[in-house]
Amino acid sequence: MAYCNSGPAVAAYLVEKITGQRFEDYVTENFFTPIGMETASYFRTPAPATIDYHHDGKTPYPYWNILFRPAGSINASANDMAAYLAFYLSRGTVNGVEVMPAASIDRMEIPTRTWAAQEGLQAGYGLSNYWSIQDGFVYHGHNGGVNGGLTELAYMPAYGDGYFFSINSDNAEAFGKIGKTIRGYVTRQLTKPEVPSTVPLPANANSYAGWYEPDSPRVQMFYFVERLLGLVRVHFAEGRMLLAPITGFKNDIFLPVTGRQFRTVPDKEAPPPVASAELLAPPNVEGQFIQVADGTATLRRIPGWMAISQIILTAGVVLAIVSVIVYAPFWLLGGLSPKRRRPGERAVRWWQLIAVLSLVAMVVVVRLSIPDIINRMGNLTVWSAGVFLCTLIFPIASLASAVAVWRADKNNVRRPVRRYSIVVAAALLIATAYLAYWGMIGLRTWA
Repeated sequence: MAYCNSGPAVAAYLVEKITGQRFEDYVTENFFTPIGMETASYFRTPAPATIDYHHDGKTPYPYWNILFRPAGSINASANDMAAYLAFYLSRGTVNGVEVMPAASIDRMEIPTRTWAAQEGLQAGYGLSNYWSIQDGFVYHGHNGGVNGGLTELAYMPAYGDGYFFSINSDNAEAFGKIGKTIRGYVTRQLTKPEVPSTVPLPANANSYAGWYEPDSPRVQMFYFVERLLGLVRVHFAEGRMLLAPITGFKNDIFLPVTGRQFRTVPDKEAPPPVASAELLAPPNVEGQFIQVADGTATLRRIPGWMAISQIILTAGVVLAIVSVIVYAPFWLLGGLSPKRRRPGERAVRWWQLIAVLSLVAMVVVVRLSIPDIINRMGNLTVWSAGVFLCTLIFPIASLASAVAVWRADKNNVRRPVRRYSIVVAAALLIATAYLAYWGMIGLRTWA
């Protein structure tokens, strides 16, 4: 599975087709009003008015809602959200009246459709309802983040406790500290649930050892990066499963608890009371998979030669690009001296520098757009147009670089420079082909 905001929109459309009502009206009539959520609305309400701020806590955001309202554009007061939390803790009953059957609440909380869920792993993502393991306790609920606001609703049915809070800033650090403080208060007198005992590794565990890549991207646009940086080597030793990410310095450790299920071994927090990973061999699907991270991420096994090749090629391309940036100031400054000018080499160097600078510029533009990325990239703006132009200039300059190397007069280009230029041109062509395959050439984010 992969989290997707389009799903609730499809469900809402079906509700409208079946009931003949506007989705927002149906929810108000059947849920907001019976639950006692007096101010809740999918639309902007005149009061109470709040101001949302950027990360700095000073720059305000104008009001906006996400494109698909059913996926999370509800405005509600803190009291309303308290009533909503109580609705879950009472298993769908409000003031003795059943608003939703308890079985439906159970269905929301427990995933059923993932491969791991069908093999018995309960932790994961149900129907818009997460399992979240925090310091030895299991919470259900959902959080959310938009420009200028962060929010979280979490509860523990077995204890009858939960919390809701939101902040009118997209400051993730503050949000994390607030949540940790609240959870510490809520659980201060609670006894942690029992941790499942460790059992021997499954008999076929070693057959799952090898290289894996992420196979369920949440954002398809960025999968071309995720599949490279998310490579993981899985091995088994001393009764444990160890996942070694290529971008990390230490293994993620999992202990077997039942069948082919495992629980994590956290660094500082208390151990989780439920399994959160499973070895998978889905029926009618070729290959081996591991579902991890509370059942929301799927890893697919790939041949070792493919993983090693990807690592080597990626490292080679990155080193070539970096070398151009490091080398450029020397030949640019050297060109100021008439004695060191080499016209035969400059065309090759210039095209390679233009290609690399366009790639760097694209990264910089995206990075600078993050404070208001939905606005800046979701519309035709200077920012999104900049990314579009950069992703056009890069392949053009890369191809021009290869042509320039091919046509360069061997008598006017020093042998070391020619060899180096061939390597860089090859790296740029590999990068161009890879980006083209994943649809990143001429990228129009507003479309």
